Amino acid sequence: MRQKWSGKVALVTFFLNISILNQAIACTGISLKSTDGSVVVARTVEWALSDAQHNKIIVIPRNKTFKAKTPDGLNGKKWEGRYGFVSMTAYDQPFGPDGMNEKGLYVGMYYLPGYASYSAYNPKLAASSVSVGDFMQWMLSSFKTVQEVRKNLNSVRVVNVDDPNFGGADLPFHWKIADPSGASIVIEIVEGGEVKVYDTFLGVVTNSPTYDWHLTNLRNYIKLSPLPSKPLSIDTFNLAPFGSGSGMKGLPGDFTPPSRFVRAAALTASVRTLPKSEDAVFEAFRILDSFNIPLGAVALGENIPKDIEGATQITSASDLKNKRYYFHTMSNRQIRMIDLNTIDFNRVKEQVIDDDAGRKHEIREITVK
Repeated sequence: MRQKWSGKVALVTFFLNISILNQAIACTGISLKSTDGSVVVARTVEWALSDAQHNKIIVIPRNKTFKAKTPDGLNGKKWEGRYGFVSMTAYDQPFGPDGMNEKGLYVGMYYLPGYASYSAYNPKLAASSVSVGDFMQWMLSSFKTVQEVRKNLNSVRVVNVDDPNFGGADLPFHWKIADPSGASIVIEIVEGGEVKVYDTFLGVVTNSPTYDWHLTNLRNYIKLSPLPSKPLSIDTFNLAPFGSGSGMKGLPGDFTPPSRFVRAAALTASVRTLPKSEDAVFEAFRILDSFNIPLGAVALGENIPKDIEGATQITSASDLKNKRYYFHTMSNRQIRMIDLNTIDFNRVKEQVIDDDAGRKHEIREITVK
């Protein structure tokens, strides 16, 4: 009996370890609009493998000359950026999970393991080839609208470039693009280079499977509602909900991408009226609190990295109309903001801002007299 039980424990542990590997990187994105015409794009960033240093923000000037990476080196696409932008970074690389340019174009990368499949590298086509990070920088530096991005997708080929700076992790991504008009798309590259573009559902995006699968899966939850369930009488029994929120009964609460997609869609669809952009910013942070992942919820004790305190390492909100980039981190929950309107992108030098260097939560004490 003990041997059978030990076998079951080993089997469960095996599948848990596989699950940890698949869910170590799990991000959730939403979009909100306010009645003053503002669009706010927000997201969480989870990277439970080790400290990716997502807290560092890079500032890229206008007119920068870019050289894209290929498996052969820096011999890929070359271009001069029209627009300056700010972006999260990862592992001290000049790109990361999301960014916004001076025109309010937003680009976010989201993990898509098992489905993302880029074009095979062909040295003869190196001049149009870019890595995943270059693809993000190309969009942020070159375009101001979602429509412009759509029109120019055929001019680049995204190829896989192994990058040891990412701790040996694979880099299969899809991208969410949004602009101040409210337009929003998801770009996926699958099956060896086939580019698919989807209009987003309320700006919601998570991870695998592909976006069309998530849209189909929403049909399983069409009865979800912010309205409470009605009492039900059966024979002599009167059954009534215990309290508020009964209309959302069945809303998935786990951290898998399908469940997070449904939860994000339901919470976004039920959001209250938001008069101003700042209302949308803080409502976005409030909604995304439902997606913060404690590290122990996705990793067994012996597998928890020693250099991070949470799986959700940073949460950001980009106000596309007012060109303001907000964020808080796992090490400091105070919201910070970069106003792109105050940056002279013609003169600013490329630089990395580390406002989290102390790795210390800021607490304001209230004195009682």
